[in-house]
Formats: sequence, C-alpha cells, structure tokens
Amino acid sequence: MPKDHRHSAAETVLANARLVLPDEIATGSLLIRDGRIAAIDRGSAVPRGAVDCEGDWLSPGLIELHTDNIERHITPRPKVEWPHAAAIVAHDAELAGCGITTVFDAIRVGSLVNQPVRTGYRRYARAMADEILSMHAAGALRISHRIHLRAETCSETLMEELDEFGVADRVGIVSLMDHTPGQRQFTDISKFETYIRSKHGVSKEDFDRYCDWLTDLHDRVGARHEAASVAAARRLGAVLASHDDTTAQQVAVSKAHCARIAEFPTTEEAARACRMAGIAVVMGAPNVIRGGSHSGNVAAMDLARAGLLDVLSSDYVPAALLQAAVRLGEAAGDMAAALATVTAAPARAAGLDDRGALAPGLRADLVRFATTAGVPVTRGVFVLGDRVA
Repeated sequence: MPKDHRHSAAETVLANARLVLPDEIATGSLLIRDGRIAAIDRGSAVPRGAVDCEGDWLSPGLIELHTDNIERHITPRPKVEWPHAAAIVAHDAELAGCGITTVFDAIRVGSLVNQPVRTGYRRYARAMADEILSMHAAGALRISHRIHLRAETCSETLMEELDEFGVADRVGIVSLMDHTPGQRQFTDISKFETYIRSKHGVSKEDFDRYCDWLTDLHDRVGARHEAASVAAARRLGAVLASHDDTTAQQVAVSKAHCARIAEFPTTEEAARACRMAGIAVVMGAPNVIRGGSHSGNVAAMDLARAGLLDVLSSDYVPAALLQAAVRLGEAAGDMAAALATVTAAPARAAGLDDRGALAPGLRADLVRFATTAGVPVTRGVFVLGDRVA
C-alpha cells in the first residue's frame, strides 16, 4: 500500500520537545493516533511510555517542491546509468533522512532531437514518472511522492510529451522553463557558456552554434509551447509555476497565466513584483548556504532580509533544505517563521491542506532534529506516524 495511505494504528507520544508551532516555539508533547496528530500539550513532562525528545526540535515534515536530485542517483557519473528502481529507492531514502516527508520530483518534459551539439536532453519524462509512480504504489518508498513537470518551452517535443500525462499521474506542479541563452537564469551568457562547455566538453565554436540554434528554436516554438504548458497545468489540475523571472514584465505574464509559484526569481525587482501579484517566491536552499547564486543572480538571504522569500527548495542538495531554514531562523531570531518556509508555506503554495503544520487533525508527518554548530542533525522522521528514518 502506498505510504500516503499506510499508517500505524498504535498511539505514540513524543514528549519534552521544542514544538515548532505555526507562530511560536513551545516546549510540549504531541500525540499521534491513526497517522494523524491527535493532540498537543504544553510542558516538559514525559508521560510513561512516551518518547523523550530531550529538548530536540519537533517540526512538521519538510515539503520539497522542486528537486532534480533523482537524476544524480540515476546518473551518478557521466555516461553511467544506474538501475532506475534502485536509484529511486536511494533518492527516497536520502530525502527521508534529510527530514523531507513530501516531495514533488522534478522531471524535465521537452527534449532536443536535432541539436547541433550533443547535450543529452533526451526524452525520458513519461518512463521516469511511470517508474516513480509504480514504486510509490507498491509501497516501496518511505515518503509521499508527487510529480513536478518542468516544461522546457525551448525544446522540440514538449507538446507531445505533455499529452502523455493524465489526471491520474499525481502531477502537482507544472513549471514554465525557458533556458534560452541571454535571458532569465542565463542573462549573462558567459555563465551559460561556462555551464555548457564544462558539463559537455564542447568547443567555443560549437557553443556559439548551439546558442544560435536554441535562439532560433525559441523564436519558432516558444510562445506555442508556453501556451500548451499553461493549458496542460489546467487540464492536470496542477499548480502552475514560473521559473527564473527577471523583470516585473515577466512576472506580469506569469500572473496572467495564473501562476501561483515563482521559482528562483533572479532579481529583487522580480521578487517584489511577485509579492504584489500574490505569487509565492521560492528560492534555493543552496543559495542560502553558499551565500549567493551560482549563476550570479540575487542572493536568497537578501530577499529574506527584504521580506520577499516565501519558500525554500533544496533544488540539487536535499540536506540543504533543513540547514538553510535553520540558518534563516538563526539570522532572523524567529525559528518558527523560518521553518514555515519549508513546511507550511510550500504546503499552501502546492494546495496541500492536510500537512505542513503541527495541528490536531493534520498528517503526522514530522521531523525531530537537534543542531550542532548550526547544522541540523535528524533524530527521527515520521510519515503518517510511522518512523521512516
């Protein structure tokens, strides 16, 4: 049975914990019954039979909206493809160990067939989603998995690939991706050149030809693919997300599309426009840990200080999610608000109303952790009341 529906019928009490409540931190205990939070009490008492959390933090389980970590498990080294079922299980276990209890696995939709430079953007989305969903349905995975389709508008096969997905495929998010050189994430083409040439070992001449080809492709199909992606999100009942908005004008387009999430806006201007438009701003946890963007874009911590950061995503380092939230909490002196960026805020943005907070009636998706030198160490992770890590 899938983890989303399986739970322990026994009661469990986690006591003497620093409870991360919606608006405060309070010492207390939490009763789990039938996979749900049944009650919350204040105080440091440890009733007979309860688990003594010894003053550790007890937070809602983390909710990850955008991670392509599964690709690292499938291709652990260049030209090495690991057996997919084993890779999915390893990816799931890694997330569980990091305190993540709900994940939207990001899968690229839209491939490049006739590109002049081989960069490996092959078609794989439908097959990968089938493998994830099959493992989830078999009860082989520890945490709750949903699909996030990263719709690459600058591609050749996007529309036909989107048509392969239906409402039964647990697609929770569709994001509009446009990695055409010279705009959004790669406004500075030198950053794009460094990325492509170092990853794929292409010459300067081949890189220039590749950029020209992508620009021409975008001019021919970009608008049509963007419209198809917006329609697909509506058809699938998925939340629409923009990606790498740079200007207020781009945010206005996202708002017109009814986007609810803005992934990694590259400037403060775009983040402010998102706030005005009621679009949740997602920034990368690695950006917080590293002190800035690897692409030279706006720093996540700067947006946090300006009150413009709503949600954190681990992006490509699962362990960064909890660590970045703790760092935000220490910097702002408000751990409850900081941990909301990885719990309540992503739940709200993704339309999940049954998780993301410590409150009676909600799923008992929990993470117990301590901190050592500012680094969180998980001591227990629970999904529907069952300990999974």
